[in-house]
Amino acid sequence: MKSHEIDYKIIGNDIQIVEVELDPNETVIAEAGAMLYMEENINFETKMGDGSEPEKGIFGKLMSAGARMITGESLFMTHFTQRGGEKGKVAFAAPYPGTVTPVQLASCNNNTLIVQKDAFLCAALGTKISIHLNRRFGSGFFGGEGFIMQKLQGDGMAFFHAGGTIIEKELNGESLKVDTGCIVAFEEGITMDIQKAGNLKSMFLGGEGLFLATLSGTGKVWLQSMPLSKLVQALSPMSKTASKATSLGGLLGGD
Repeated sequence: MKSHEIDYKIIGNDIQIVEVELDPNETVIAEAGAMLYMEENINFETKMGDGSEPEKGIFGKLMSAGARMITGESLFMTHFTQRGGEKGKVAFAAPYPGTVTPVQLASCNNNTLIVQKDAFLCAALGTKISIHLNRRFGSGFFGGEGFIMQKLQGDGMAFFHAGGTIIEKELNGESLKVDTGCIVAFEEGITMDIQKAGNLKSMFLGGEGLFLATLSGTGKVWLQSMPLSKLVQALSPMSKTASKATSLGGLLGGD
């Protein structure tokens, strides 16, 4: 199925959203709960599946939905369609601060992009979204975020979200070692494996974790400077300190 051709605008700097402009009868699909606002005459419908294969029966849709559950996503996706005679806009925002990145899937290797399971935001109707299992042995046991990912296939626009700043790199038969949580997306033709971070001293005292991801091959990769896991770790000590200060203030104020 050929993807719908949608126009878009990225709004914001550190905390970005994507505003999609739809022509009459054009549709954009998105993760449940990602919609920020929409103009009148845009109808939305929750469906089981991405709509890339309309002829797929109920069994096929159930299999696709089951695969999405494995990645931790909702069984359903929301389809937004402009039903009026003029153009209409709908905007999507990610659940935590960061950067929205647009990718033209037709320009990717084999029209395919592999993204972290929580990174996909929205895409033009016609984009196929399926599960991607990293076949590397180390990734399954040590990779955490990198083992089960999502595969986006099509010839239209897709948008993913990254925490903090997004870094795009292109590998030409090269390798790149990366913090396992900082990988957001990569093209088909790139392989990811998990390897130990140096010797035992470096692993336990270096502060970089026990394992690093190695990206190898030819194609583009996208990295994020602040994955959600690091953001939570950074905020946890702050919340504990604030809680202690509040409790101390309450005790002093009570006297």
